[in-house]
Amino acid sequence: MSIRLPAADGGFRLHRPCTDPLAPLVRAPTCSRRLFAAAHVVADPLAASAQAGPAVDWEATLAFRHRLWAQGLGVAEAMDTAQRGMGLDWPAAAELIRRSAAEARAVGGRIVCGAGTDQLAPGAVHSAAAITAAYEEQLAHIEACGAGAVLMASRALAAAARGPDDYGEVCGRLLRQSSRPVVLHWLGPVFDPELAGYWGHRDLDAATEVFLKIVEDHPGKVDGIKISLLDAERERDIRRRLPPGVRCYTGDDHHYPELIAGEGDGRPASDALLGIFDPIAPLAARAALALDRDDPAGFRELLDPTVALSRHLFAPPTRFYKTGVVLLAWLAGYQEHFTMLGGLQSARPLPHLATAYEQADRLGLFPDPELAEARMRQLLAVYGVAS
Repeated sequence: MSIRLPAADGGFRLHRPCTDPLAPLVRAPTCSRRLFAAAHVVADPLAASAQAGPAVDWEATLAFRHRLWAQGLGVAEAMDTAQRGMGLDWPAAAELIRRSAAEARAVGGRIVCGAGTDQLAPGAVHSAAAITAAYEEQLAHIEACGAGAVLMASRALAAAARGPDDYGEVCGRLLRQSSRPVVLHWLGPVFDPELAGYWGHRDLDAATEVFLKIVEDHPGKVDGIKISLLDAERERDIRRRLPPGVRCYTGDDHHYPELIAGEGDGRPASDALLGIFDPIAPLAARAALALDRDDPAGFRELLDPTVALSRHLFAPPTRFYKTGVVLLAWLAGYQEHFTMLGGLQSARPLPHLATAYEQADRLGLFPDPELAEARMRQLLAVYGVAS
């Protein structure tokens, strides 16, 4: 059997579905690297019209996190994969953090959670005090839930900052008062155009110096940094310059295998906090086993073939990568519908979705390939395409 898929050029191609998917894997947490999957949320399509605010299917959302923990991966909660600022507001994110942190404690799973300023009204210019207070509220909530924090890049701070000193002042205050070391996140404008010029400079060399100085000025307060610039060489340079004990969590969904594997010879390698680890978790978990066996070649053999799928999902406009992530979760049977908060299931065209299905299927990522094929046919039929 084969399925007829639409192509970007207006034509069609035939795809023969996989007959040998990856078997289930259960393992202890990874030990050679800290690997976090930035997990998506599952919308509740039935409640969406019956209540104000975002409607989350909590049972399906938390079940997906348990799958990640069972495979030895950590969960990065309430990050941009979970549609922060694109359908998931702060009250819902706070509830998500509370529930996920409790589930993590119950199973001994690793978890870090995103702290931002998205309770502030968008489109307005806010004072440094208001921005700091918003961060403080979210940081306090995360710590009260017993989770580690990721200080995410703030649209409000990017809009209000007059220069590098404003970033240093806000971040410095948060770092000084945090009860445990945090992860400091640099999210580039390729992921969010409103973050252009972050750290007070559009020139990335100058911005890098500001970023590193904040880390250096607060010893013991930064567990690690997350770099999401899709610039592998810059990440290598930054991680070489980090103070001892500060980790570099790659957020580069284009070059992650080489950055996590490292260069050998005792030089630093990257840990990871990645959106792509959501859909490719079964392969990421197997690759991590290879690293735990000190087999970097085996790691690359497993993870390198996933890069084509990741680059496809994260193609411009990169912020809509979440659509492909949720599509693959639905096709894999991890949720019962392809519906997203804010209607973002429509953010990518059908040929893009068809390619995502095809590439994921070739990697063996669908536990039930027949189910994935049937659901892909349903989606094609909705678009009026005979498969």
